[in-house]
Amino acid sequence: MTDLLFLPDLKVIESPQENETDMMFKVEAINPPDRCPECGFDKLYKHSSRKQLIMDLPIRLKRVGLQLNRRRYKCRECGSTFWERLISIDEKRSMTKRLVEAVEQASMSKTFVEVAESVGVDEKTVRNVFKDYVAFKEREYQFETPKWLGIDEIHIIRKPRLVLTNVERRTIFDIKPNRNKETVIQRLSEISDRTYIEYVTMDMWRPYKDAVNTVLPHAKVVVDKFHVVKIANSALDSVRKSLRANMTPEERRTLMRERFILLKRKHDLDEREAFLLDTWLGSLPDLKEAYELKEEFYWIYDTDDPYEGIERYNQWKRRCLASNSKDAYKDLVRAVDNWQGEIFSYFDKRLTNAYTESINSIIRQVERMGRGYSFEALRAKILFNEKLHKKRKPRFNSSAFGHAMSNFNFDWNEVTDHDITDNFGVDFSTLIKILEKGDL
Repeated sequence: MTDLLFLPDLKVIESPQENETDMMFKVEAINPPDRCPECGFDKLYKHSSRKQLIMDLPIRLKRVGLQLNRRRYKCRECGSTFWERLISIDEKRSMTKRLVEAVEQASMSKTFVEVAESVGVDEKTVRNVFKDYVAFKEREYQFETPKWLGIDEIHIIRKPRLVLTNVERRTIFDIKPNRNKETVIQRLSEISDRTYIEYVTMDMWRPYKDAVNTVLPHAKVVVDKFHVVKIANSALDSVRKSLRANMTPEERRTLMRERFILLKRKHDLDEREAFLLDTWLGSLPDLKEAYELKEEFYWIYDTDDPYEGIERYNQWKRRCLASNSKDAYKDLVRAVDNWQGEIFSYFDKRLTNAYTESINSIIRQVERMGRGYSFEALRAKILFNEKLHKKRKPRFNSSAFGHAMSNFNFDWNEVTDHDITDNFGVDFSTLIKILEKGDL
């Protein structure tokens, strides 16, 4: 009888039965146990047996079940009884170990329902296999603790999810299912060498700040520059919208198409864009005033001196409060006044969340990829995909060149105050390239 299973400790005892979707093999152990697992005595006898269904890898696209005649033995020395042990079987799942591995891999790219139907097990079993697999990966991959930690969110499967990043390395450190204060506190508390973290960049979301102050009181909070200037852009856009009532339909459509010119920095405009901007600002004084306030606010960040930055802000605020656009910019004034210390901490290292410019691309691709399966699967696909990891280059190995280094006494071991791994996490640029290709 041809053995289609190729399992080292099981043999097929009857020809398989099959229908349109499934195959059933009757199998039993090739060799009986030779010693008692309790006392090591080698005098055993068969005590009983039972039929057990074990699922295995599909064959020719048909699901495979193994009807195992499982035998029970009793030791003549100590009297203990035990079922024969089989190295091919995962006892926890009533599946072969190779099927468990296949389910682990398949659940990273398919829905749990699809995987369950394809191999003939319950969806709950697939979920449990996946849960154990992710827990193993969590222990296996220990990313290096960032010196500069970024906290932000990304919308995946219709909800904002917490994203922790290594700002210096431009990598993803972790992704969590929500951005609640309790979730942030718990995740930060799990970082064993968290005293290594010097700066934490974030947007103006109070729970982030409260969580950092609770767990990382030594770290300095920095409000991400792009979240601040985004409010300035929104204020300018609100002025643009308020002016539409007095425009012709054609003017409204034109200004709508060309609104991106207002949001660009003036020094980044090309000749055509600069001409269009001058045309609009020349005919709309209120828009001109609002645009100049936006440009002057950006000017605050153009200095390297934090004290100069604060003085520029104070000048900008006085002009803003005396302008016709003060209502449009009131949210920005309030935000800077409430977060002034954290906003101007930017000038210490000029830190921002490095992935901000590419986040929209990631959101689009991940949302497309995520249709039909869980956040947990998406998180695992992203975090535990070795193709995406940015790793430390190995130390220079002089022995590979066959030269003696006896005259050199350098200590190559970097002395640090925290645990070092060789893995910085998921590289953003690599993630974007793979997402755009559809290879994840």
